[in-house]
Amino acid sequence: MTSDAVLEVLRPAMEDLGFQVESGKSRGQRIERPVLYGDNGRPEVKYEIDAFHDELGIAVEVEAGRGAMSNAAYRDIIRTSLLLDADYFVLMMPIEYRYQSSGRVLMTEAFAKTRDQLSAIYASRRLRLPFAAVLLIGY
Repeated sequence: MTSDAVLEVLRPAMEDLGFQVESGKSRGQRIERPVLYGDNGRPEVKYEIDAFHDELGIAVEVEAGRGAMSNAAYRDIIRTSLLLDADYFVLMMPIEYRYQSSGRVLMTEAFAKTRDQLSAIYASRRLRLPFAAVLLIGY
């Protein structure tokens, strides 16, 4: 499944709970959140996010496909930690991702890899994340 397909399934329930949820890739369908304000209080730096709950400060990112293989989890963790008013972070990753390379079907354990990354970040205490909690969901 793509992250868009996952969001499509989750969107109605999330919107009922008060989340703004990305509905597509065009300008009016994306969710942008401020990171840094510049002159006259205008957002100078903004990042796109899959979903956000303004009242509760919950930021949600959904990864799928090739994002599960790359360092997308690290990128999501850092970028989301820079969002203003993001007190909680929900990261959704596929349990595993199967792909083809040189005619062979390979698999990566995306959820376990991301769990280990988050555990290392919190255990090391070298990189302090600004979240009250992080929820990792495998699907």
